Amino acid sequence: MAEDQDKETRQPPESPDGGGSEVDAAVESPADAAAPADAASSADVQAEASAAPAEDASQTPEAAAAGEEQAPEAPAGNGAEEQAAPATARRPEPEEELSPKERRRSARSRHAGPAREPRSPQERHAERLIERRAKAARRRVRRQQERAKATKRAPRGELAPVHAPVAGVRKMRQGIVVSDKAEKTITVRIDVARRHPRYEKIVRSSGTLHAHDENNDAHEGDVVRVVESRPLSRTKRWMLVDVLERAR
Repeated sequence: MAEDQDKETRQPPESPDGGGSEVDAAVESPADAAAPADAASSADVQAEASAAPAEDASQTPEAAAAGEEQAPEAPAGNGAEEQAAPATARRPEPEEELSPKERRRSARSRHAGPAREPRSPQERHAERLIERRAKAARRRVRRQQERAKATKRAPRGELAPVHAPVAGVRKMRQGIVVSDKAEKTITVRIDVARRHPRYEKIVRSSGTLHAHDENNDAHEGDVVRVVESRPLSRTKRWMLVDVLERAR
């Protein structure tokens, strides 16, 4: 008896029209309820897609142009489109370097004023001279300004010379005349005797040089004194000072 009462309480009451109870409608699964809605939405999308080409085909080019003119301008974006644009479109291409002659030619081609009257070569030369004088005057003014700025600077202390000043002292040699055949030139033999730095032996050597004798005073065999001078010829770098001893 208790089981029969439980079954009776569990069974929902039937609706008067016999179409099922409200509880059965509420108990239906959500997946079963969503399936018809999804089917309806997919059918609507397909219908719109099929209708779109028909509308585009029915529209004439004149109507499309009129629609474009009447369409309102889109508001300026916030920079997203500019960021989406490629970097190469934003960067200007570097201009090709032209030679001075090509730059002058391009400047003349852009000239829109009246044509200049032809000039003779003399007139062109005169214009160049005037332009050079004007440039020289501008350079002179600029250099004067630079000098004025340099003088206004604080003077620096005098720097010590790198090399101590040395008075020029010309070399002097004493020797014997071995030849006086040349005009105003004598050949002098210089004898040198020095001690060897290691063996302490007296080493004798000799060499010849050409000296200038203006008055041909010295003759062969004379003992003379010569002094260093400026280059007088290809081989002469000495001058006769005086004759110390005459030849016998």
